[in-house]
Amino acid sequence: MKIHEYQAKELLKRYGVPVQDGYPAFTVEEAVAAAQKLAEKHGVSRWVVKAQIHAGGRGKAGGIKLAGSIEEVRQKAEALLGARLVTPQTGPEGRLVRRLFIAEAVDIAKEYYLGVTLDRARNQNVIMASTEGGVEIEEVARQSPEKILKEWIDPAVGLVPFQARKLAFGLGFSGELFTRAVHFIEALYRAYEELDCSLAEINPLVLTGDGRLLALDAKITFDDNALFRHPEYAELRDEHEEDPLELEASRYRLNYVKLDGNVGCMVNGAGLAMATMDIIKLAGGEPANFLDVGGGASPETVEAGFRIILQDPNVKAILVNIFGGIVRCDRVAAGIIEAARKVDVRVPLIVRLQGTNAELARQMLAESGLNIIPAVELEEAAQKVTQALAAQVS
Repeated sequence: MKIHEYQAKELLKRYGVPVQDGYPAFTVEEAVAAAQKLAEKHGVSRWVVKAQIHAGGRGKAGGIKLAGSIEEVRQKAEALLGARLVTPQTGPEGRLVRRLFIAEAVDIAKEYYLGVTLDRARNQNVIMASTEGGVEIEEVARQSPEKILKEWIDPAVGLVPFQARKLAFGLGFSGELFTRAVHFIEALYRAYEELDCSLAEINPLVLTGDGRLLALDAKITFDDNALFRHPEYAELRDEHEEDPLELEASRYRLNYVKLDGNVGCMVNGAGLAMATMDIIKLAGGEPANFLDVGGGASPETVEAGFRIILQDPNVKAILVNIFGGIVRCDRVAAGIIEAARKVDVRVPLIVRLQGTNAELARQMLAESGLNIIPAVELEEAAQKVTQALAAQVS
């Protein structure tokens, strides 16, 4: 689950992470009031008006604007609110700007990168730091990987003080700044762990002209598997920033990710889903989604899965690939028959069921009277999908 920059900064402040001061705004008048508040309370005379969307690259897309007066803040806010920002992470359709963050403009002397995430290859959290801040870390990794410093954290021990000192030294800090950088790194890591994050990223971390270290931007992503421990996170969720189909799928506890292909996939188990998408591509098709209905695959989840898949106009065929382990194949078949009748599936439907009572399930599908194309082997199922697609073209 992602949150906005201003929300991330509010959370990080609680852990002692120095952040750029500012206030959120949902209207032009709120933006003006936020600028006036910064001027009165903190003596701010220059502001930055920042669009709040769940995507990087806002600056290059024109989503971050400087203002030298209250009137300019009004003008920048009017220009951004309701505009659609297109960045490399939004796709060509872009994102509609509904929120702003009005913050103090700071004098930047140097930009750095600092982030914490999980290294799945090592099964350890890793802190990454670089002197190449303000640009996408993926670009730095691609062009200058030697400029990325990494410290892996032993989960049995936690962050050891010498690791924070090693990173601060590697970034070139010394004296009082070295001490501040160490505290900054320790505070960010503590926030990452205690907030149950999958990512806590500061890009850029800036050294200001007056010698402060500040999080000029902040990105936090919560670990979805830990959300049950944090009911308070629900109020931070911005459903406007989520794909409507993925949002609907989450309401049924389905794992759904929209892709760009034309073959809808309904599978139980993430590993089987990945294998299904791979074999569809090998057979010449293109998966339109990742959809894991989980171990149960009940009539309700299957029906919801069909509805979600068919809302994608690019879907020209559906492949259902279910392994009956936790749930029997005949129960899955009954769910498919019931759901297919309710949803009125009008594209070719290929169904492969393997596991407990698979033969009975195939018999039920054959006697259902529905136009279901059965398959026994996975390769056979993928071939039948591409044949169905080819038949539509011809």
